[in-house]
Amino acid sequence: MRITQGCFSFLPDLTDAQITAQVEYCLSKGWAIGVEFTHDPHPRNTYWEMWGNPMFDLKDAKGVMMELEVCRKANEGAYIRFNAFDSTRGFETVVMSFIVNRPADEPSIHMLRTEVDGRSIRYSHDVRG
Repeated sequence: MRITQGCFSFLPDLTDAQITAQVEYCLSKGWAIGVEFTHDPHPRNTYWEMWGNPMFDLKDAKGVMMELEVCRKANEGAYIRFNAFDSTRGFETVVMSFIVNRPADEPSIHMLRTEVDGRSIRYSHDVRG
């Protein structure tokens, strides 16, 4: 099963050149880039670990890509994503988020649907992998 969170999740993994192009787009809009990682990609886990602080006032995508490479080395086998923050309204708003690194073997989540009293349905799941 492929984790599908954020933009581009249904596409094949982005290459570093494609990631750089997306970062350049974000920077051209004046958005700050934040790097986050996790080993628990469950959809309810919305709080990933921050890798440093968001990079404000950055003009070159190379800085973001250098941080990505360091994060990849330090967190081998983790999911890593970029968040783009827009501060034009006076507060930070995530306007774009996409996964830039995945482990070689992704866990799968098996959903089980059980009919209970009346027409109610109860869902449960277990993680495999």
